[in-house]
Amino acid sequence: MSTKILVSVIACLIACGSISCNENTSDEKSKNSDPVNTFFDDEKFPVDQPCFQGAYYRKAVSSKDVWLGIGGTVVLPEIIFDENRKNPAKPGQYLDNPSVYLGGNMGGQETDIGLTWEVVKENGVVSQERKAFRPFMRRTSHPSGQSANYSNAPAEDKYYWYPGEEVNISIQIVENGKLKFIVEGAGKRFETDYECAGYKQGNIGEFKRVNAIDQVANEGKPAQATGTIVKDSQWKESYLFRLYEGNVVKAPMHEGRFTDMRCPDGMYFSITASDEEMKKGSELITINGNGF
Repeated sequence: MSTKILVSVIACLIACGSISCNENTSDEKSKNSDPVNTFFDDEKFPVDQPCFQGAYYRKAVSSKDVWLGIGGTVVLPEIIFDENRKNPAKPGQYLDNPSVYLGGNMGGQETDIGLTWEVVKENGVVSQERKAFRPFMRRTSHPSGQSANYSNAPAEDKYYWYPGEEVNISIQIVENGKLKFIVEGAGKRFETDYECAGYKQGNIGEFKRVNAIDQVANEGKPAQATGTIVKDSQWKESYLFRLYEGNVVKAPMHEGRFTDMRCPDGMYFSITASDEEMKKGSELITINGNGF
């Protein structure tokens, strides 16, 4: 059998789920009829990526395509801190810091945008302890001259979220060089436009969702031993924004659409999902510095 015919047969098996397809099916008929829930024709499958040192994190990095962003619904994790890892420079704080966020890489610019465990204001006074998840935005510099940036949502009650709360979170390219960031849930909402020069409609890029135990002043260094546990964060769904047939659609971030990263080692993660949950980008995540 020629290579061309063999490829046609394999395509039939995938598309039809059986061997009853005609090997001579036309290109038009053999095209994927549901690319939103499976794969788009030009979608570049995800590949293995190296871990970046400095934290414990579960990252799902998408395939490469003309994505417009990423979103999902997530239950924020419960936190059990390692009492031996208190920050000597900041009383009441720890050297471990949980975060749940999105982000991407497009046009040579990396972004991290989501929720991190932060200080709050109480009666106008900034707390010594970190007490709530608060929106943050971070970008690297860009060849256009745009500088690197880090910023937070204002320290106000309406922008604080807590363990166990369910939120909808998304970032989406709304015009060239601009991402719209929305967090909404538990009766609260934060929305802002964030300038990111590398993000342009129609450009190839990748997006990610991350659950992490970040570590203070440890970026680029080996993850430090810790007993901190960040448990039971559940992504009920996750999806990628894309233009399809003239409309912006939500393409499920199913298991075939992302690279599964568990850094620095898989032993620190418990990740569970049924077959049906995996089809919609759903999973339950616990990170345990002591391992499993």
